[in-house]
Amino acid sequence: MISTQEIKLVQSTIPQLEEGGSAVTDHFYRRMFSHNTELKDIFNMSNQHTGRQKVALFEAIIAYVKNLNNLSVLKPAVERIAHKHTSFNIEPEHYDIVGHHLIETLRELIPDLFSPQVEAAWLKAYGLLASLFIDRESELYKERAQLKGGWHGKRAFTVIRKVKESELVTSFIFEPNDCQPVMTFEPGQYISIELTPDTSENIEIRQYSLSTAPNGASYRISVKREQGQFDGIVSNYIHDNLEVGDSVDLRPPTGDFFFQDKQSPVVLISAGVGVTPMQAMLETLAAKKYQQPLTYIHACENSAQHSFNQRTAELCEINHWQHHTWYNGKGVPNSEHIHQGLIDFNAIELPLTDGDFYLCGPVGFMQFANNTLQELGVNPERIHYEVFGPHATLS
Repeated sequence: MISTQEIKLVQSTIPQLEEGGSAVTDHFYRRMFSHNTELKDIFNMSNQHTGRQKVALFEAIIAYVKNLNNLSVLKPAVERIAHKHTSFNIEPEHYDIVGHHLIETLRELIPDLFSPQVEAAWLKAYGLLASLFIDRESELYKERAQLKGGWHGKRAFTVIRKVKESELVTSFIFEPNDCQPVMTFEPGQYISIELTPDTSENIEIRQYSLSTAPNGASYRISVKREQGQFDGIVSNYIHDNLEVGDSVDLRPPTGDFFFQDKQSPVVLISAGVGVTPMQAMLETLAAKKYQQPLTYIHACENSAQHSFNQRTAELCEINHWQHHTWYNGKGVPNSEHIHQGLIDFNAIELPLTDGDFYLCGPVGFMQFANNTLQELGVNPERIHYEVFGPHATLS
């Protein structure tokens, strides 16, 4: 346990940490990667270049310190991060390394404030946080390993099919090399793939949403070819180099964003490649003959970039579910299901009071959707979302 006095000592450093901002995490990561270069094979170095990981870490540190006397507030964040950590196979020894460099960063950046008493309090506070994660991650590892078809760590899979879904998205279907079953998953969860692209100095681990219903025999991911300077390293390698017959290492499915069956109306809302977890939910609900109303809403640039178009229409029409797509580009076909411009939630009938809404896509899009739905009267607790990469809030 941490005492009230120790909490006050840790929180006394908040003003200087906030003043330092991302410079604190800049220093931390530079220090850690120079002393423990092996961690470059775990951390997403693209996110280091873009700065997204540094911002996410700084916000997490400040949130933790501010809520030391009310850690229950952080439970959703701990759950989300614990799932992500297991996708990288983070182990207890990694927390020792991170903790060492965090304490040394504070000692080096705020030496006048970092007295022996403050350091002791920070060590206790970090130890408490590390224990929260280690305990939860241990539970997750154990749960998955005990499931039928489950495993811990890496497992070799072979690409058995490669399917172009749209101009930018291609699906890859994997079966395990050992020919044994694979564990089930919740629709909306993701899986990690480990690769070593020729253009990268490090092992690269990436998470991709599973894009179809679980079947106990194979997994499918649908990867967008990214055009960014850093974001495209792995996605372009996958598109250009991963072929049928190739073997890759996968880690078990995980993630705290997934469909929760409340036997209530469901609205699936996506943009771009955010369609992938929604497709898994749609396929699953169709297979289960879900009896509640469902509305499927998607936004993308044009018909050429509309992944799973025919399959979505087919499943929705068979089950008498609503489906609407908004194309941002020109040349929109004349259809009751296809619209031009930005999504207009007022143009369709939605279960605003009793529905559950699932969002996935670029952060800006989800902020728009989240804010608009709340303005229309949707309870925030009924809005569930997934953010690609380092977590961001929609507020």
